[in-house]
Amino acid sequence: MADLNAIVDQLDQLTLLEAAQLSKMLQEKWGVSAAAPVAVGALPGGAGAAPVEEVEEQTEFDVVLTDAGANRINVIKVVRELTGLGLREAKAAVEETPSKIREAVSREDADAARGRLEEAGAKVEVR
Repeated sequence: MADLNAIVDQLDQLTLLEAAQLSKMLQEKWGVSAAAPVAVGALPGGAGAAPVEEVEEQTEFDVVLTDAGANRINVIKVVRELTGLGLREAKAAVEETPSKIREAVSREDADAARGRLEEAGAKVEVR
């Protein structure tokens, strides 16, 4: 019989990606349902809790223009103000939706940009 303490120690050192791969392999090998990996992941004490602690809250967001709406000229003006792009580049960004208007900005900046674009008539997503 295998040394269970050694197995627990090995499982405790798995990354989240490795634990997911192990779970999938065990499901395929034993032909069990998706409920089984939850129980397997909970067995090794700290292995289930450690990867959850490593996941950080998202701090950088992208503002994506999904539709310029009927008032494209106003949206182009706002895009130019937000990005510093020239007229041609801003127009291309507005016409070629979806396009990223702001990348890796704080939540506050993303919400402010979203508000200005929506006021101009655009549809925007913050990712």
